[in-house]
This record gives sequence, structure tokens and C-alpha cells, in this order.
Amino acid sequence: MEQKQSIIPAKKHIALVAHDGKKHTLVSWCANHANILKKHSLSATGTTGNLIEASTELEVTKLLSGPMGGDQQLGAMIAQQHIDMLIFFWDPLSSQPHDPDVKALLRLAAVWNIPVACNEATADMLLTSSFMESELPRQQPDYDEYLKNRLN
Repeated sequence: MEQKQSIIPAKKHIALVAHDGKKHTLVSWCANHANILKKHSLSATGTTGNLIEASTELEVTKLLSGPMGGDQQLGAMIAQQHIDMLIFFWDPLSSQPHDPDVKALLRLAAVWNIPVACNEATADMLLTSSFMESELPRQQPDYDEYLKNRLN
């Protein structure tokens, strides 16, 4: 697929997701980094978003719970280029009933070339990057060119 240059803006739209066994870890991480996160727009799957809001002063747009379709909602937002970064603390030691949705979410993040952190160390590195407060050039699929080629 053809690629095109795009820009991740200085004010990012960050998706926050955590499996049940990692929700407390993500909530604590958000509290520890609230001073940085409050400068950006935040969206989360339902339960995770409610827990973050209840434990921090961060404002979070809450979608459906992951197993009820929230992971797919976030995936659609990534494909529509409404999410710039994904922080997803998934539990590698527990199987999830919605594993196919999780795989699809991570696949879309890779397709659209957005930064993804699946653990605290990587999330810390992303949040402390100089790109958190500036634009980040990136390559992404050129869907218009793809569609034009498919229709001809």
C-alpha cells in the first residue's frame, strides 16, 4: 500500500485501555503522569475510563467497556485518524473473552502507525519523549490512493 506523510499533533488524542488485571496499574500510572496527560485529550474503554476519572482529576471520554465493543470503538477511531497514541496495559498472563478484538485493536494501531505502549516502561518512555509536546511526522497508509487503485 502506498504511504503518505502525516503529522501527529502536539496536543495528542491518547487512548487508554487496560485489562482487569492491569487496571490498577494503569490508574496509578495515569495519576503519576497527570501533569502531562492533562495537556492532551484522553479516551478510554468504559470501566477503565471511569476508574481513571474517579482516581484522578483527568477528564476522559468514556466509550463502551472493552468486551462490550469499546476495543472496536477505539479501533474505528484509530482508522478514522482520531487517536494519535495507544496506552494499552494488557495482561499477558490471562486469556480474555474478547482476544480477537484486542488483536484487531493492536493490528489497527500498527497499520496506522501510531505509537503503542503495552507496559509501564514503554509508556514512560513515550510520555517523556520530546515529541509529547511537539508534532511528530509519520508515515501512514494513503487510503485515498488505495481506494482509487481498487476502483480502477
